[in-house]
Amino acid sequence: MNDFTGMEELLSDFLLEAGEMLSDVDSKLMELEKRPNDSNLLNEVFRGFHTIKGGAGFLNATELVTLCHLTENLFDKLRNRDLTLSAELMDVIFAATAEVKKMFGALQQNQQPQAAPAQMLENLKAALAGKAVIKVQTNKSADETAPAGTHARDGVDWNALYSALTGTDIVDTVGVVRDPEKIAEAVSEEESTKKAFGRRSDDVPGATIGRRDGDVSVKEVKETTIRVDTERLDQVLNLSGEIGLTKNRLNHLRSDILQGRNDADTLRELDQSVTQLDMLVVNLQNAVMKTRMQPIGRLFKKYPRLARDLARSLGKDVELVLVGEDTEMDKTMIEDLNDPLVHLVRNAVDHGVETIEGRIAVGKPEKSQVELSARHEGDHILITIADDGRGMRPEVIRSKAIEKGIITSEVANTLDEDQCLELIFLPGFSTKDEISSVSGRGVGMDVVKTNIQKLNGSIKIDSIPGRGSVFTISLPLTLAILPVLILRLGEQSFAVPLSMVREILSVTPGQLQKISGRATMVVRGEVLPVLPLAQLIGWDASDKEPEVGVLMQFGSSSFILSADGFAGHDDVVIKSLDTFRPKGVAGVTMSSEGDIVLILDIKELLSDVRGNGN
Repeated sequence: MNDFTGMEELLSDFLLEAGEMLSDVDSKLMELEKRPNDSNLLNEVFRGFHTIKGGAGFLNATELVTLCHLTENLFDKLRNRDLTLSAELMDVIFAATAEVKKMFGALQQNQQPQAAPAQMLENLKAALAGKAVIKVQTNKSADETAPAGTHARDGVDWNALYSALTGTDIVDTVGVVRDPEKIAEAVSEEESTKKAFGRRSDDVPGATIGRRDGDVSVKEVKETTIRVDTERLDQVLNLSGEIGLTKNRLNHLRSDILQGRNDADTLRELDQSVTQLDMLVVNLQNAVMKTRMQPIGRLFKKYPRLARDLARSLGKDVELVLVGEDTEMDKTMIEDLNDPLVHLVRNAVDHGVETIEGRIAVGKPEKSQVELSARHEGDHILITIADDGRGMRPEVIRSKAIEKGIITSEVANTLDEDQCLELIFLPGFSTKDEISSVSGRGVGMDVVKTNIQKLNGSIKIDSIPGRGSVFTISLPLTLAILPVLILRLGEQSFAVPLSMVREILSVTPGQLQKISGRATMVVRGEVLPVLPLAQLIGWDASDKEPEVGVLMQFGSSSFILSADGFAGHDDVVIKSLDTFRPKGVAGVTMSSEGDIVLILDIKELLSDVRGNGN
């Protein structure tokens, strides 16, 4: 059903502009809570909501107009000093903006949004009249709408709030665990988390636990548009024009050569034209990539609101500070980075910082500070989430992992402090003894690491007990162009990410040794497993001895990938395989000789090896 037949273009423009405007309003509201007497901020918030209401009116979105009108009146009373801003009043306002975002989700499906919850409208009217309001909920009560576990003890449906803010659900995936019992436990954890956080069930398409009767099923919709500075587009246009001129010159030289003119001057001009074309193509490639680059601040500005609401529900006073919001990275990566950052911000507020009483007891300021920052470092972007909380004790984490049966005592005794901290990324790990809607299920940090590895990134932890923790995420600037090492297996070429390659080694039969039936090789005193590329991709073993070995680093593990040879390294453009993707193949590219090169998904290949016990 389409409630906006003939108005699709107007609806699309409204959602794009109003969505950005609402995010800006949320950011300004966070500032307003710090500076409640700032009349300029109040005017900007009022104008933003007034504009959203006007656009909704053009679309005849009556329920959205009603909600916006009441909220706009509240802002008007605040700016006229008829009301005084308080934390309780801010809760009412934030609940309203979250509901507006939820209504945008219905509009994305070309359907008119349902009315806002009656209690929310009553709270807005009570606030306008200067009366006390009932504790704000983002949905109906837990008893009416959702099974046990959906809501926290304070009655707040965190998934509804999170979904309203970000448009996505909380839990995405669970990583691979070697132990079959742990696999079952992790799957159970994921399923229970899906239920607790209202994730749509696969067997009931579009159904969401805790949704109001009559609500529209809202699919997760990724933005398909991007705003590009006109200067960058002008640069692309100019380079395209220069490439066209060079192409014409090459066509003329081609005709001359076909007619038998191959003197030194012609060949020199051909060489110069090819060199110029090569330079122009590289510049065009870089210019096009810049059109995909977006400031990460568009993502960052979602989190102060999330941190603020979570802190209030936990009885904490937390300020989320944003640094490096102008840092640019690939737009597609920004979208995929949302879930990991949500987990890390939530963990910093829930696990990292202490309660107000706890901070006073150890001589810290009442207000905790969590810093979310981004900066460029070489061809990577570093994102850090730092808190000034209690920090993490490696020995406590190690003991908890043993207690939960995630690792054995023997393995635990071999771990250093950094490796103990990394135990928090294992599926099923949690330091919480009680499960709540905020934490305790042991899937959050596992999801963080899994999603960051999907982006060819890494995450590192630094923590000082009593002073706080720092999580540092390192990511490539873009995934569209990937530096790879090209290996040969028979006549077929395969590519592996260059970021995983540490060294290229020559392999001779005398260097290979068998330990427990497995091939190994000693490199500078370290015994490393040797994995034949043919074995990883499921090809029949060849009688030919491998000639090269590639020392690769995957997470904290090192191994040697053996092949028949290698054909150098290159920066390739990845072409995805949408209709058919063989297991272990991330995509394809074309070599300079015109051959098809398969780009391997090393993580997926290694998980198969581990699952088979090899």
